[in-house]
Parts: sequence; structure tokens; C-alpha cells
Amino acid sequence: MPKDTPVIWSPLAEETYLSILEYLINNWSLTVAQKFDKKVEVLLNKLSKHTRLCPKSKQKLLRKCVITHQTSLIYRVTDSCIELIIFIDNRSMHKY
Repeated sequence: MPKDTPVIWSPLAEETYLSILEYLINNWSLTVAQKFDKKVEVLLNKLSKHTRLCPKSKQKLLRKCVITHQTSLIYRVTDSCIELIIFIDNRSMHKY
């Protein structure tokens, strides 16, 4: 069994994640927000065991996980941890 790698949230990752949850609660429902939260939780558990689970991003040294059709997670793997960089809207013009 692979050793779990610590997952560290950057301030930007935390901000964008909370913004998505707030949007889902306000514009959809608490249930939809909870389902999104669970998807992220499951993904982070998988990443902690398999750090290179998701493909490389357009940005050097970053990786991109598609969570839903609309949302992806950008992260970086270091020697000691997985650093969550940002949650992005896949429909937007972004550099990742």
C-alpha cells in the first residue's frame, strides 16, 4: 500500500474552492454542493496515495484533475507534499 502524501492547500486553492461551494449553494442546492465536496474529498484521498494520478497541465510542474465538466483542480507534487494551487472553471480562458 503506498504511503499517504500530505495534501497542503494554498490560500488561492482554499479561496477558489470555497467560492465554488458558495456558488453551488446559492445557485443550485446544498445537495449539489455536498456532492461536489465529496468528489473533491475522494479525489484528494486518491492523490495522497497516487501523486501523479492526473495528467500534466500546460504549466510546467503542475498537474490538472478534472472534477466535473465545469471544474478542475490544479496541483503541484513536491518531495514532501501535494500542494493544491487553484480550482478553475474549465469554461474560462485560463493558463492551466
